[in-house]
Amino acid sequence: MPKKIHWGIIGLGKIANKFAADLQLADNTLLQGVASRSLEKATAFAGKYNSISAYDSYEKLANDPKIDVIYIATPHTFHFENTMLCLRNGKAVLCEKPMGINSTEVKAMIEEAKSRKLFLMEAIWTRFMPAIEKMISLLHEKTIGDIIQVRADFGFKAELNLESRLFNKNLGGGSLLDIGIYPIFLSLLVLGIPSDIKAMARMTETDVDSFCALLFDYESNAKAVLESTFEVNTPTEAFIHGTKGTIKLHRRFHQSNTITLFKDDSETVFELPYVGNGYFHEIEEVNNCLRNRVNESSKLPLDLSLNLATLLTKVQTKIGLQY
Repeated sequence: MPKKIHWGIIGLGKIANKFAADLQLADNTLLQGVASRSLEKATAFAGKYNSISAYDSYEKLANDPKIDVIYIATPHTFHFENTMLCLRNGKAVLCEKPMGINSTEVKAMIEEAKSRKLFLMEAIWTRFMPAIEKMISLLHEKTIGDIIQVRADFGFKAELNLESRLFNKNLGGGSLLDIGIYPIFLSLLVLGIPSDIKAMARMTETDVDSFCALLFDYESNAKAVLESTFEVNTPTEAFIHGTKGTIKLHRRFHQSNTITLFKDDSETVFELPYVGNGYFHEIEEVNNCLRNRVNESSKLPLDLSLNLATLLTKVQTKIGLQY
Protein backbone atom coordinates (compact mmCIF):
# COMPACT_ATOMS: atom_id res chain seq x y z
CA MET A 1 0.00 0.00 0.00
CA PRO A 2 1.52 3.37 -1.02
CA LYS A 3 2.18 5.86 1.75
CA LYS A 4 -0.79 8.12 2.45
CA ILE A 5 0.13 11.76 1.76
CA HIS A 6 -1.27 14.31 4.20
CA TRP A 7 -1.93 17.71 2.62
CA GLY A 8 -2.47 21.19 3.98
CA ILE A 9 -3.82 24.23 2.14
CA ILE A 10 -3.03 27.90 2.79
CA GLY A 11 -5.36 30.46 1.20
CA LEU A 12 -8.91 29.26 0.68
CA GLY A 13 -10.14 31.12 -2.40
CA LYS A 14 -11.52 29.99 -5.75
CA ILE A 15 -8.53 27.94 -6.90
CA ALA A 16 -8.15 26.26 -3.51
CA ASN A 17 -11.75 25.04 -3.74
CA LYS A 18 -11.09 23.37 -7.10
CA PHE A 19 -7.80 21.95 -5.85
CA ALA A 20 -9.38 20.53 -2.69
CA ALA A 21 -12.11 18.87 -4.75
CA ASP A 22 -9.44 17.14 -6.85
CA LEU A 23 -7.58 15.99 -3.73
CA GLN A 24 -10.61 13.83 -3.02
CA LEU A 25 -9.96 11.95 -6.28
CA ALA A 26 -6.36 10.97 -5.52
CA ASP A 27 -5.68 7.59 -3.92
CA ASN A 28 -4.09 7.44 -0.46
CA THR A 29 -4.37 11.20 -0.10
CA LEU A 30 -5.81 13.04 2.88
CA LEU A 31 -6.59 16.71 3.45
CA GLN A 32 -5.11 17.07 6.91
CA GLY A 33 -5.52 20.80 7.49
CA VAL A 34 -6.60 24.11 5.96
CA ALA A 35 -5.81 27.65 7.04
CA SER A 36 -7.36 31.08 6.61
CA ARG A 37 -7.07 34.31 8.55
CA SER A 38 -10.72 33.66 9.38
CA LEU A 39 -11.51 30.59 11.50
CA GLU A 40 -15.10 30.69 10.28
CA LYS A 41 -13.95 30.48 6.67
CA ALA A 42 -11.43 27.74 7.45
CA THR A 43 -14.02 25.69 9.35
CA ALA A 44 -16.54 25.96 6.50
CA PHE A 45 -13.90 24.96 3.94
CA ALA A 46 -12.78 22.04 6.11
CA GLY A 47 -16.34 20.79 6.37
CA LYS A 48 -16.89 21.03 2.63
CA TYR A 49 -13.74 19.09 1.70
CA ASN A 50 -13.36 16.69 4.64
CA SER A 51 -10.29 18.33 6.17
CA ILE A 52 -9.27 16.94 9.56
CA SER A 53 -8.25 20.34 10.96
CA ALA A 54 -9.03 24.02 10.37
CA TYR A 55 -6.73 26.84 11.48
CA ASP A 56 -7.07 30.61 11.79
CA SER A 57 -3.37 31.20 11.11
CA TYR A 58 -0.88 29.97 8.55
CA GLU A 59 1.69 29.49 11.31
CA LYS A 60 -0.50 26.93 13.08
CA LEU A 61 -0.94 24.95 9.87
CA ALA A 62 2.79 25.03 9.13
CA ASN A 63 3.40 23.61 12.61
CA ASP A 64 0.97 20.70 12.26
CA PRO A 65 3.25 17.63 12.58
CA LYS A 66 0.83 15.42 10.63
CA ILE A 67 1.08 17.46 7.40
CA ASP A 68 3.52 16.30 4.70
CA VAL A 69 3.01 18.96 2.03
CA ILE A 70 1.30 22.34 1.84
CA TYR A 71 -0.42 23.84 -1.19
CA ILE A 72 -0.15 27.64 -1.22
CA ALA A 73 -3.01 29.43 -2.97
CA THR A 74 -2.72 32.95 -1.60
CA PRO A 75 -2.37 36.08 -3.84
CA HIS A 76 0.91 36.38 -5.78
CA THR A 77 2.65 38.81 -3.45
CA PHE A 78 2.33 36.44 -0.49
CA HIS A 79 3.79 33.35 -2.15
CA PHE A 80 7.33 34.07 -1.00
CA GLU A 81 6.60 34.59 2.70
CA ASN A 82 4.10 31.73 2.83
CA THR A 83 6.47 29.29 1.12
CA MET A 84 9.39 30.29 3.33
CA LEU A 85 7.22 29.83 6.43
CA CYS A 86 6.32 26.30 5.38
CA LEU A 87 9.85 25.32 4.35
CA ARG A 88 11.28 26.62 7.62
CA ASN A 89 8.81 24.41 9.44
CA GLY A 90 9.99 21.34 7.54
CA LYS A 91 7.08 21.09 5.11
CA ALA A 92 7.20 20.23 1.41
CA VAL A 93 5.52 22.91 -0.71
CA LEU A 94 3.44 23.14 -3.86
CA CYS A 95 3.22 26.88 -4.53
CA GLU A 96 0.68 28.33 -6.92
CA LYS A 97 2.09 30.17 -9.92
CA PRO A 98 3.89 32.52 -10.18
CA MET A 99 6.13 31.04 -7.51
CA GLY A 100 7.45 34.48 -6.64
CA ILE A 101 6.87 38.05 -7.71
CA ASN A 102 10.36 38.14 -9.27
CA SER A 103 13.38 35.93 -9.90
CA THR A 104 15.11 37.06 -6.69
CA GLU A 105 12.28 35.63 -4.60
CA VAL A 106 12.18 32.39 -6.57
CA LYS A 107 15.92 31.89 -6.27
CA ALA A 108 15.74 32.35 -2.49
CA MET A 109 12.84 29.89 -2.22
CA ILE A 110 14.75 27.27 -4.22
CA GLU A 111 17.88 27.75 -2.12
CA GLU A 112 15.86 27.36 1.08
CA ALA A 113 14.22 24.13 -0.13
CA LYS A 114 17.52 22.64 -1.28
CA SER A 115 19.34 23.56 1.93
CA ARG A 116 16.63 21.78 3.94
CA LYS A 117 16.35 18.86 1.49
CA LEU A 118 12.63 19.52 1.05
CA PHE A 119 10.36 19.09 -1.95
CA LEU A 120 9.32 22.31 -3.73
CA MET A 121 7.37 22.73 -6.95
CA GLU A 122 5.55 25.53 -8.72
CA ALA A 123 1.89 24.68 -9.31
CA ILE A 124 1.82 25.04 -13.07
CA TRP A 125 -0.98 22.52 -13.60
CA THR A 126 -0.67 22.91 -17.38
CA ARG A 127 2.56 20.89 -17.44
CA PHE A 128 0.80 17.76 -16.18
CA MET A 129 -2.30 17.86 -18.38
CA PRO A 130 -2.70 14.80 -20.66
CA ALA A 131 -2.86 17.11 -23.71
CA ILE A 132 0.52 18.68 -22.84
CA GLU A 133 2.04 15.26 -22.24
CA LYS A 134 0.88 14.24 -25.72
CA MET A 135 2.22 17.48 -27.22
CA ILE A 136 5.63 16.84 -25.66
CA SER A 137 5.61 13.28 -27.00
CA LEU A 138 4.85 14.50 -30.54
CA LEU A 139 7.63 17.10 -30.32
CA HIS A 140 10.17 14.56 -29.03
CA GLU A 141 9.30 12.32 -31.96
CA LYS A 142 9.95 15.26 -34.33
CA THR A 143 6.45 14.72 -35.74
CA ILE A 144 6.28 18.33 -36.96
CA GLY A 145 9.99 18.64 -37.70
CA ASP A 146 11.99 21.57 -36.35
CA ILE A 147 9.97 24.15 -34.46
CA ILE A 148 9.93 27.55 -36.14
CA GLN A 149 7.17 29.39 -34.28
CA VAL A 150 4.97 29.32 -31.20
CA ARG A 151 1.80 31.42 -31.04
CA ALA A 152 -0.26 31.61 -27.87
CA ASP A 153 -2.78 34.04 -26.44
CA PHE A 154 -4.71 34.21 -23.16
CA GLY A 155 -7.38 36.85 -22.71
CA PHE A 156 -10.68 37.49 -21.01
CA LYS A 157 -12.69 40.61 -20.34
CA ALA A 158 -12.46 41.37 -16.65
CA GLU A 159 -14.60 43.83 -14.72
CA LEU A 160 -12.44 46.89 -14.09
CA ASN A 161 -12.42 46.76 -10.31
CA LEU A 162 -9.18 48.44 -9.34
CA GLU A 163 -9.30 46.91 -5.85
CA SER A 164 -9.62 43.35 -7.13
CA ARG A 165 -6.75 40.88 -7.19
CA LEU A 166 -6.41 41.30 -10.96
CA PHE A 167 -5.72 45.04 -10.85
CA ASN A 168 -4.32 45.63 -7.35
CA LYS A 169 -0.54 46.09 -7.50
CA ASN A 170 -0.19 45.12 -3.82
CA LEU A 171 -1.64 41.70 -4.69
CA GLY A 172 0.56 41.19 -7.76
CA GLY A 173 -2.11 42.31 -10.22
CA GLY A 174 -1.74 42.57 -13.99
CA SER A 175 -2.29 40.23 -16.91
CA LEU A 176 1.39 39.26 -17.17
CA LEU A 177 1.68 37.40 -13.87
CA ASP A 178 -1.88 36.14 -13.77
CA ILE A 179 -2.39 34.75 -17.28
CA GLY A 180 0.58 35.88 -19.40
CA ILE A 181 2.60 33.31 -17.50
CA TYR A 182 0.84 30.53 -19.46
CA PRO A 183 1.92 31.57 -22.98
CA ILE A 184 5.41 32.31 -21.65
CA PHE A 185 5.60 28.92 -19.94
CA LEU A 186 4.53 27.17 -23.13
CA SER A 187 7.23 28.97 -25.12
CA LEU A 188 9.83 28.06 -22.48
CA LEU A 189 8.73 24.43 -22.48
CA VAL A 190 8.88 24.19 -26.27
CA LEU A 191 11.70 26.52 -27.30
CA GLY A 192 13.71 27.22 -24.17
CA ILE A 193 15.19 30.58 -23.21
CA PRO A 194 14.93 33.34 -25.85
CA SER A 195 17.99 35.28 -26.95
CA ASP A 196 15.98 38.50 -27.34
CA ILE A 197 12.73 39.82 -25.90
CA LYS A 198 10.49 42.57 -27.22
CA ALA A 199 7.52 43.62 -25.11
CA MET A 200 4.84 46.28 -24.96
CA ALA A 201 1.90 46.76 -22.66
CA ARG A 202 -1.09 48.93 -21.83
CA MET A 203 -1.17 49.95 -18.18
CA THR A 204 -4.07 50.73 -15.86
CA GLU A 205 -4.26 53.65 -13.43
CA THR A 206 -3.05 51.22 -10.74
CA ASP A 207 0.18 50.77 -12.76
CA VAL A 208 -0.33 47.13 -13.70
CA ASP A 209 -0.74 45.81 -17.23
CA SER A 210 -4.18 45.11 -18.64
CA PHE A 211 -2.61 44.01 -21.97
CA CYS A 212 0.83 42.63 -22.77
CA ALA A 213 2.27 41.58 -26.15
CA LEU A 214 5.57 39.74 -26.50
CA LEU A 215 7.90 38.71 -29.29
CA PHE A 216 10.64 36.26 -28.36
CA ASP A 217 13.56 35.49 -30.65
CA TYR A 218 15.76 32.40 -30.38
CA GLU A 219 19.25 31.47 -31.54
CA SER A 220 17.65 28.84 -33.79
CA ASN A 221 15.82 31.76 -35.49
CA ALA A 222 12.50 30.43 -34.17
CA LYS A 223 10.01 32.99 -32.87
CA ALA A 224 7.31 33.10 -30.18
CA VAL A 225 4.38 35.52 -30.46
CA LEU A 226 2.58 35.75 -27.13
CA GLU A 227 -0.24 37.83 -25.71
CA SER A 228 -2.22 38.29 -22.50
CA THR A 229 -5.11 40.65 -21.76
CA PHE A 230 -7.88 41.46 -19.30
CA GLU A 231 -9.52 43.77 -21.85
CA VAL A 232 -11.21 41.37 -24.28
CA ASN A 233 -12.09 37.71 -24.73
CA THR A 234 -9.50 36.17 -27.05
CA PRO A 235 -9.38 32.66 -28.62
CA THR A 236 -6.94 31.47 -25.90
CA GLU A 237 -5.41 28.92 -28.24
CA ALA A 238 -1.85 27.89 -28.95
CA PHE A 239 -0.11 26.79 -32.15
CA ILE A 240 3.29 25.18 -32.49
CA HIS A 241 4.46 25.45 -36.09
CA GLY A 242 7.21 23.20 -37.38
CA THR A 243 8.89 22.56 -40.70
CA LYS A 244 6.70 19.48 -41.26
CA GLY A 245 3.43 20.38 -39.58
CA THR A 246 1.54 22.16 -36.80
CA ILE A 247 0.16 21.23 -33.40
CA LYS A 248 -2.86 23.14 -32.14
CA LEU A 249 -3.82 23.25 -28.45
CA HIS A 250 -7.53 24.03 -28.41
CA ARG A 251 -9.27 26.57 -26.18
CA ARG A 252 -8.35 27.09 -23.43
CA PHE A 253 -4.90 25.87 -24.25
CA HIS A 254 -3.54 25.86 -20.69
CA GLN A 255 -6.17 23.27 -19.73
CA SER A 256 -6.99 21.82 -23.11
CA ASN A 257 -8.80 18.51 -23.61
CA THR A 258 -8.06 18.47 -27.33
CA ILE A 259 -5.05 18.86 -29.60
CA THR A 260 -4.94 18.64 -33.37
CA LEU A 261 -2.00 17.60 -35.51
CA PHE A 262 -1.92 19.17 -38.97
CA LYS A 263 0.45 17.31 -41.28
CA ASP A 264 0.59 16.23 -44.92
CA ASP A 265 -2.73 17.95 -45.74
CA SER A 266 -4.54 15.94 -43.07
CA GLU A 267 -5.75 16.48 -39.52
CA THR A 268 -5.47 14.10 -36.58
CA VAL A 269 -7.49 15.00 -33.50
CA PHE A 270 -6.51 13.71 -30.07
CA GLU A 271 -9.14 13.86 -27.32
CA LEU A 272 -7.28 13.88 -24.00
CA PRO A 273 -9.63 14.78 -21.16
CA TYR A 274 -8.17 15.77 -17.81
CA VAL A 275 -9.45 14.34 -14.53
CA GLY A 276 -11.64 16.39 -12.20
CA ASN A 277 -10.91 20.10 -12.37
CA GLY A 278 -7.48 19.41 -13.87
CA TYR A 279 -5.47 19.80 -10.65
CA PHE A 280 -5.55 16.04 -10.11
CA HIS A 281 -2.55 15.50 -12.38
CA GLU A 282 -0.18 17.85 -10.53
CA ILE A 283 -1.40 16.39 -7.22
CA GLU A 284 -0.43 12.92 -8.46
CA GLU A 285 3.00 14.23 -9.50
CA VAL A 286 3.64 15.68 -6.05
CA ASN A 287 2.39 12.52 -4.32
CA ASN A 288 4.67 10.34 -6.45
CA CYS A 289 7.68 12.56 -5.79
CA LEU A 290 7.09 12.47 -2.03
CA ARG A 291 6.58 8.69 -1.99
CA ASN A 292 9.82 8.24 -3.94
CA ARG A 293 11.63 10.76 -1.70
CA VAL A 294 12.44 13.01 -4.64
CA ASN A 295 12.79 16.70 -3.82
CA GLU A 296 11.90 18.10 -7.24
CA SER A 297 9.82 17.00 -10.19
CA SER A 298 11.67 15.84 -13.31
CA LYS A 299 8.74 17.18 -15.38
CA LEU A 300 8.79 20.61 -13.75
CA PRO A 301 12.26 21.02 -12.22
CA LEU A 302 13.19 24.05 -10.14
CA ASP A 303 15.54 25.33 -12.85
CA LEU A 304 12.54 25.63 -15.17
CA SER A 305 10.65 27.69 -12.58
CA LEU A 306 13.70 29.92 -12.08
CA ASN A 307 14.03 30.41 -15.85
CA LEU A 308 10.32 31.26 -16.01
CA ALA A 309 10.68 33.79 -13.18
CA THR A 310 13.72 35.31 -14.89
CA LEU A 311 11.75 35.75 -18.13
CA LEU A 312 8.81 37.31 -16.28
CA THR A 313 11.16 39.70 -14.47
CA LYS A 314 12.78 40.76 -17.76
CA VAL A 315 9.35 41.45 -19.27
CA GLN A 316 8.33 43.43 -16.19
CA THR A 317 11.40 45.62 -16.66
CA LYS A 318 10.69 46.18 -20.34
CA ILE A 319 7.06 47.25 -19.78
CA GLY A 320 7.79 49.30 -16.65
CA LEU A 321 5.90 47.03 -14.26
CA GLN A 322 7.27 47.29 -10.73
CA TYR A 323 6.00 45.60 -7.58
